[in-house]
Amino acid sequence: MGDPLGIGPEVVVRALSDPRLRERARFVIYGQNTPLNMAAERCGIEPYWMRVSQSSIRHHQPLPDGVVVVDFDALELPREQTHQPTKLGGLASKAFVEEAITDAICPADDPRHIDAVVTAPISKESWSMAGYRWPGHTELLAARTHVRRHAMAFESPRLRVVLATTHIPLMAIRDVLTIGRVFDPIDLGNDFCQQLGIKHPRIAVCGLNPHAGEHGLFGDEEERVIQPAIEMARSTGMEVSGPFPGDTLFLQAQRGEFDLVVAMYHDQGLIPVKLLAFDRAVNVTLGLPIVRTSPDHGTAFGIAGKSKADSGSMRASVELALRLAACPARTLPPR
Repeated sequence: MGDPLGIGPEVVVRALSDPRLRERARFVIYGQNTPLNMAAERCGIEPYWMRVSQSSIRHHQPLPDGVVVVDFDALELPREQTHQPTKLGGLASKAFVEEAITDAICPADDPRHIDAVVTAPISKESWSMAGYRWPGHTELLAARTHVRRHAMAFESPRLRVVLATTHIPLMAIRDVLTIGRVFDPIDLGNDFCQQLGIKHPRIAVCGLNPHAGEHGLFGDEEERVIQPAIEMARSTGMEVSGPFPGDTLFLQAQRGEFDLVVAMYHDQGLIPVKLLAFDRAVNVTLGLPIVRTSPDHGTAFGIAGKSKADSGSMRASVELALRLAACPARTLPPR
């Protein structure tokens, strides 16, 4: 459910309110019943879920069919529903996702097992106030599933992007960017495209500096780091081009000239994604042994509780999770 004081409860309630979507899977909402009920009332939606307590015997018996809310009723919520970062919101949202990860990695024959995790937005400030130092969901999921290589990707109808670096300060990128740090998103992104039914993905790689360094005039990362990673990927048979200037590459990609763009840092990749497909883009964590998707937006505290949140990205996240979970062997049909 994400942060209970953000728009997570509303976009979850709205997205799953479509009975046609609910028919496609059994849904388990890890969260709190009170914020969900409040969101449903504000949106004029009749509650369609069954509540079970997080402390109940659900760990030992199968959950019922349909939509089930695993209610973390023992967790305290702020007494005044002020929509802003809070320690209690951080404690709650962290507990929700930890429980979901635990159920996702348990054996398939366990009654608690789930096939995919869709995460609603959390507040990194709330997590920090609660004493957690994780930069976000991506890093937490990688740690809990014990993977060395992972990448943050974004799937949308007009643009597909994967990031070489994620939640780090802009000034620190030069110090952490390595050949491996660029090769991994190319490699994982290639696998992801094939999973989506693209047999021979055309991958383009952004430069880090203006004009992709202009042959060393504006920085040497393109020649020293990015180009060797591209050559490494080509040597394995991948179709990779670049490095290209970031200010023109995304225009080419959205025209259909490339299937995937590898961006060097967070905003380089996220600005075009959100500009072109804010209501349809989906965040996907690549490299995990489980399926994890998420909307491409944040908690939006400014509109939380006002019935103004667009659930399009959450709906798209659920649909992609269904698609990925149904075809784990990378045999997805084309969209």
